[in-house]
Amino acid sequence: MTSTDDHTHKAIIIGAGFSGLCIAILMQEAGIDDYVLLEKADDVGGTWRENTYPGAECDIPSALYSYSFEHNADWQYKWSEQPQILEYQKHVAAKHNLPERIRFGREVTTASFDEEQHCWMVTTTTGEVYAGQHLISAVGQLHHPNVPHFPDDETYAGVRFHSARWDHSADLTGKRVAVVGNAASALQFIPEIAPLVSHLTVFQRSPNWVIPKQDRAYTNWERWLSTHVPLIAKLSRFRIWLRGELLLLSAMRNNRLAQMLLRKISRRYLEEHITDPTLIEQLTPDYPVGAKRVLFSDNYYQALARENVHLDTSGIERFTPTGIVRKDGVEETFDAIIYGTGFKTNPFLAPMDIRGLGHRSLRDAWIDGAQAYLGVSTHGFPNLHMLYGPNTNLGHNSILLMVEAQSRYIVACIQGLDERARAALDIKQDAETRYNEELQARLHTMAWYEVAASWYMDGGKITNNWAGSTWEYLRRMRHVPWDAYDLLGSS
Repeated sequence: MTSTDDHTHKAIIIGAGFSGLCIAILMQEAGIDDYVLLEKADDVGGTWRENTYPGAECDIPSALYSYSFEHNADWQYKWSEQPQILEYQKHVAAKHNLPERIRFGREVTTASFDEEQHCWMVTTTTGEVYAGQHLISAVGQLHHPNVPHFPDDETYAGVRFHSARWDHSADLTGKRVAVVGNAASALQFIPEIAPLVSHLTVFQRSPNWVIPKQDRAYTNWERWLSTHVPLIAKLSRFRIWLRGELLLLSAMRNNRLAQMLLRKISRRYLEEHITDPTLIEQLTPDYPVGAKRVLFSDNYYQALARENVHLDTSGIERFTPTGIVRKDGVEETFDAIIYGTGFKTNPFLAPMDIRGLGHRSLRDAWIDGAQAYLGVSTHGFPNLHMLYGPNTNLGHNSILLMVEAQSRYIVACIQGLDERARAALDIKQDAETRYNEELQARLHTMAWYEVAASWYMDGGKITNNWAGSTWEYLRRMRHVPWDAYDLLGSS
């Protein structure tokens, strides 16, 4: 397909976060210039544009949470905060002239595969319709806030918001504040607001394994080396990658030595700052390390040890106009309630209505839980390519390693189709089924199945996480197995 106007393209990319920027850059490098990038917001950044809560930062060290082809010697800290990560994304986008290819304020509502033209017809909230031979989803998993419902919560008259929609106009100084949730985001903003408020109650459903980050600022000489000695930067990335592969992944594979070591590290950090035996017990998980997301912090337990902070593990019975009634019967008044309850990761690609062959919806195809071949292709949806798709999330390393491998794979699919003078490729059902049977069998041996429910699961199976090492995934993504695909039409 060749471009005839601003709405017809070789490829349509949805989302301008890390994934969308990556695939756009690699497509350009491969000489694929006929594409458009549709972004629902007014700027690039994805989750790093959306999450501006106090203390927001990545839980992967910056040296590895960046593109391998775009080194940044200006990271201020080993673990960079949200503003600098967003600035890095904007810098990369500008360097590669991506803003001119992005159509901001275009949220995709529907995408349907035209079987006669072998192209995708994509509609946005503006009413515009775009046509593209290839549809590339780069929407990510962490952008739809999960706001739980509690009895009578609509009656609460105070300030209330989700961490991903932080109300910066709300002054919490000297106020009584409740935080619902205690996972990754809450772990970061609780230490920031605890010194400001008069009282803070943290409602914890279950504790987390927390590992100290040992964060610090980079020195001037380290930045100089990073700029002038490329080998040093590569070795730094390699060291961080290797630690995740050897220690964290081993724990998630239920390796007893790795489990013991990480439990010891976490327990030492806990007991260093918490002395109350009851609180120590409340903050100690009863599941293996890695069964839920391992969290990293240098100040979380210190915040919980403050006299003005209370950890509640009884749960929430109901809301009142002035606060919350706990399940232990105690009623507390709060000036503000903040949800630190994460994101809705399932169903994948919601709320978009995506329809493939026979006008079948992706929602129906994934009724028993999302799945895809290598996390990129799913049967019945030709030329639909996914970044950060089903079973490609990591609990031990940088997701950008996966995204780069997926992007190169998709570029190879586009180029390979052109070389074969074919219009579309559709993963064969038996190839996808065999792949996912193997994957799920391996996942059943991982620590993630040690808990009854988590955001990793949907339809009774693990739909989010990859079962192996990043090295294995990168190896499997090096070449497109063309015999696993049906080729449709002619170009």
